[in-house]
Amino acid sequence: MAKTHKKLSFADLVKKFVFITVGAVLMAVALEVFLVPNEIIDGGITGISIVLSKVTAFPLGIFLFIINLPFLFLGYKQIGKTFAFSTLYGIAVMSVTTQLLHHVSPFTNEKILAVLFGGLILGLGVGLVIRFGGSLDGTEIVAILLSKKLRMPVGQIIMIMNVFIFIVAGFVFGWDSAMYSIFTYYMASKVMDIVVEGLNESKSVTIISNEYEEISQTIQDRLGRSTTFMYARGGYSKEDTQVIYCVVTRLELAKLKALVQEIDPKAFIAIEHVSDVLGGNFEKNAIH
Repeated sequence: MAKTHKKLSFADLVKKFVFITVGAVLMAVALEVFLVPNEIIDGGITGISIVLSKVTAFPLGIFLFIINLPFLFLGYKQIGKTFAFSTLYGIAVMSVTTQLLHHVSPFTNEKILAVLFGGLILGLGVGLVIRFGGSLDGTEIVAILLSKKLRMPVGQIIMIMNVFIFIVAGFVFGWDSAMYSIFTYYMASKVMDIVVEGLNESKSVTIISNEYEEISQTIQDRLGRSTTFMYARGGYSKEDTQVIYCVVTRLELAKLKALVQEIDPKAFIAIEHVSDVLGGNFEKNAIH
C-alpha cells in the first residue's frame, strides 16, 4: 500500500523557503546588476523576457512573472503542487527584486567581468532554487512535455530552444552580445550543476573479476570503502560469478583502479558518475 505524502516539518519548510528566497534574489542581482545593463541575456523564459523588455521598454519583472505563469500551471499538473508553489514563490521573489533593482547602477560596464560574475551568481541562484525543490524558468517544464511527444531528450530540446533565443538576441542586441550570452549561459549551467549536485562528486564502480574476494577485501582495507557483491552470470562463459559494486570519491578513483589492476590486470572496470549519495553508510572506514 502506498504511503501518504509526508508533510515537511516547520523547520524544513522555513529552510526551504529561505534558500529559495536567497536563490531568487541572487538571480535578480545577476540579471539587473550585471547582465541586462551590459546587454547580455540568459537562456529560456528569462532570455525571452529580457528581449521583450528591450523591445517594448516594459519592466523585466513583469515579463518574468507573466510568461512563466502558463508553465506553472503545467508544472502543477505534471510535477505536483509543492513544486508549483515553490516555483511560483521563487519567480514572484525574483520578479519583485528585479523591479527593485531596475534603477541600480551596474557593478561593472566591462562585459567580460559582467559575464564572469553574472554567470557565477546566476548559476548559484538557480542552483539553490532547484536544490530546494523549485524552479525559476518554465523552459524545463515545456521540454519535459515536448520530450514525451517528440521522443527527444529533454536536454536536446532545451538546447534547440536556447539556440533560437540566442539568434533572436543577436538581432536585438548585436552578435557580440549574443556570443557573450552563450558563454554566460554555459558558465551558469556549470555552476548550477555544482550547487545542485554538490562539490563532493562521487563515482560508482562496477568490477568483474575472478579475484572478487581479494579485490573486495583490498578495497576495504586500503581505501576504507565498503563493497557489495551482486550475483551475475556470464553471457559468453555461462559461468556464475559475483560482481563488485562500490562508491568512491573522484579523488579515490585512481587509487582504486590501481589496486584492482594490481590484483587482476584483466579485471573489467566500469565507472559511472553519481550525482548524489543518500542513505546507507558512505562514511570512510579506518584504513588498516
